Amino acid sequence: MRVLALDLGSRRIGLAISDEAGAFAFPAGVVERRGRRHDLAAVAEVARKRGADRILVGLPLHLDGREGRGAAEARRIARELGALTGLPVDLFDERLTTRQAATGLRELGVRPSRRRGDLDAAAAAILLRTWLEAGGPERDR
Repeated sequence: MRVLALDLGSRRIGLAISDEAGAFAFPAGVVERRGRRHDLAAVAEVARKRGADRILVGLPLHLDGREGRGAAEARRIARELGALTGLPVDLFDERLTTRQAATGLRELGVRPSRRRGDLDAAAAAILLRTWLEAGGPERDR
């Protein structure tokens, strides 16, 4: 099962992809946001090209578990991607993924000017890895 994960930002959508076995998560670049129709079509194309069997969308939550301001947008995008691609789409808590990604890149010595796209894709990879470790699609069964 190959999973495409999305970290939704206001300017970019960070992407990550799992291996075929669903054991590892790899950063897979970004989609520059240019409007809902473009964004959905671009993500659907990445899913097709990468052979994704499932899509994972980060759900922004506050530290206390309440939904963050982007949660409604994440839910809307998840529904629309499911309808567009025909793939199952899951939502998963993305708390602190961007902070973890920034720390990791800083520790690797990635310069701040290069960090923007790298940060979004790294956050998506952390989201995907965490979801896979939590049991992936089997976690709610």
